[in-house]
Amino acid sequence: MPYLHQDSKPRPPALPGAARPTTSLGKTYEELKQDCLRRGVLFEDPDFPACNSSLFFSEKPPVPFVWKRPGDIVKDPKFILGGATRTDICQGDLGDCWLLAAIASLTLNEKTLARVVPLDQNFGPDYAGIFHFQFWQHNEWLDVVIDDRLPTFKGRLVFLHSAEHNEFWSALLEKAYAKLNGSYEALKGGSTIEAMEDFTGGVGEMYDVKKAPENFYEILEKALKRCSMVGCSVDTSSAAESEAKTPFGLIKGHAYSVTGIDEVSYRGMQVQLIRIRNPWGQVEWNGPWSDNSPEWRSVSPSEQKRLSQAALDDGEFWMKFEDFRVHFDKVEICNLTPDALEDSAAHKWEVTIHQGSWVRGSTAGGCRNFLETFWTNPQIKLHLTEKDDGQDECTFIAALMQKDRRKLKKLGAEMLTIGYSIYESPGRDGHLGKDFFRYHPSKARSKTYINLREVSNRFKLPPGDYILVPTTFEPHQEADFCLRIFSEKKAITEDVDENVAIDLPEPPNPTPSPQETEEEKQFRALFEQISGEDMEIAAEELEYILNAVLKKTKNIKFKNLSLISCRNIISLMDTSGNGKLEFNEFKVFWEKMKKWINIFLQFDFDKSGSMSSYELRSALKAAGYQLNNYILQLIVLRYSDEQFQIEFDDFLNCLVRLENASRVFQALSVKNKDFINLNIAE
Repeated sequence: MPYLHQDSKPRPPALPGAARPTTSLGKTYEELKQDCLRRGVLFEDPDFPACNSSLFFSEKPPVPFVWKRPGDIVKDPKFILGGATRTDICQGDLGDCWLLAAIASLTLNEKTLARVVPLDQNFGPDYAGIFHFQFWQHNEWLDVVIDDRLPTFKGRLVFLHSAEHNEFWSALLEKAYAKLNGSYEALKGGSTIEAMEDFTGGVGEMYDVKKAPENFYEILEKALKRCSMVGCSVDTSSAAESEAKTPFGLIKGHAYSVTGIDEVSYRGMQVQLIRIRNPWGQVEWNGPWSDNSPEWRSVSPSEQKRLSQAALDDGEFWMKFEDFRVHFDKVEICNLTPDALEDSAAHKWEVTIHQGSWVRGSTAGGCRNFLETFWTNPQIKLHLTEKDDGQDECTFIAALMQKDRRKLKKLGAEMLTIGYSIYESPGRDGHLGKDFFRYHPSKARSKTYINLREVSNRFKLPPGDYILVPTTFEPHQEADFCLRIFSEKKAITEDVDENVAIDLPEPPNPTPSPQETEEEKQFRALFEQISGEDMEIAAEELEYILNAVLKKTKNIKFKNLSLISCRNIISLMDTSGNGKLEFNEFKVFWEKMKKWINIFLQFDFDKSGSMSSYELRSALKAAGYQLNNYILQLIVLRYSDEQFQIEFDDFLNCLVRLENASRVFQALSVKNKDFINLNIAE
């Protein structure tokens, strides 16, 4: 399911305005639009057709939906009517309140909104039934093109719609986001922070309201002033409570937007208020400071106007901040990153980004509970060099995101439980082994392992070098990931991915005949018997000898060496170039193979006769091969079984091919990695 190869180099954040077209037609939005205008047709999206597969993947529509263009629904459709505002977001019959809460927050920042929703679109003279929206995905901006056919029932939009029935920007935005994730059904259930990040490229922080710091009001005030997006929710204690209404009019398990925070003068005192919006466009808080509460009678009309207070059933309401802390449970804040806006204000962050993969059998080691495989996870070195102004420590946020899980829902994928640990670097290069993690505790870690798309936490650590290990909770779980490091001062990051290096000993000289052991005498006799008068063996004869001997070798599991494997061995050992092995050449190979058997047994920790693929990195290093994650993943996919075990014949085949590749490298003096890639991938 995941991509195998991920470039391990840290990447700069994506630049605004550099959105990548995503249509299978290979054309940009403008090219597609002009083509439709030239041909006098309305655009029909072949990548997201107006059919049931774009709606649901696990069920059929509960009623017969009819796909209609806005002009078939109302007489005078508008893309945006009177500005894009939070009141344009009214939830339909899809459980995507998390997305709608994010869209409501998006409308509070004009620049951010204009990035996601290009405003030069309309139903005017150049209308061609085509629209486009831009979303951030794993360090790049994507331009998503759609046609404007929308699902309806009895002439009304089924899903997201505006309070103004002839305004369609929000419904089209929802469709574009559904296309990005594969279907409308893929949008069911989620976290508001996920969509906020896709709208901004920002990084999320989550707060437990009941455990929030004393200055939580100031934190939220600062977040809104710096154009961060903020959402909140009320927890449920069971699935049965989902969308249950409390006596105060709040909905449990439902995503709300925080749209304002302010203080108001009330009877000679300053009262802290917070403004919340329900994406349903109705159902509001009915406690103190709600729309029709008596508290507002003691507030001057000018103050009410400043706060945009109006007693409308529009889903938006004010409440006292103390009551907010009592009745709400979670707050999600999406901080804008340098790629989200064009300006470079002081409150933005430095950011570096790493792409990687957890691959079964090689780099999917699970959390620290699984020490035997934990060390095999990807490792990223973090250099903290500059202290915060006036402080002795360095502040940074580490955000670990699993990629494309929502898109893969239709294939049965779910959000994995993910997290990370941070260790002080021992000061040496290379991938840290099992013993390091056995004897060294972590200096910091994610607060919890959780099945959200992204886990992020803020840390303060002394200047120095650290190793961050991103993991799934359970081992053997595959996914691609994106790790972002945000720092208030510049931090340097690099993957701890071994350079490819080959350090092979000189081939042993054959032992002179008078010193032959009893075992060697038996081999000579067998060799003479098989080879005949010429005292040379071809690949077919080598196949017979090695299979006969290895099947009798104790403590190793062995299936069978193929004829191709034996030809590879002859290619490795044949010094005369005649395609056969003389006895002395065979003897050198036998010494080499005995060493490989010993290495195999050394790393067969459970004495099962096979070796865990997670130990392959160490075993190959003992044999003289230092490999990076990419090559290791290729080898594991090629040689391990479904239980991540490698038997000796596969280990032998691997080493023979590696040594053949190294010989070519030495002969042509080119990069080791290039030839090993070619040889192993065949």
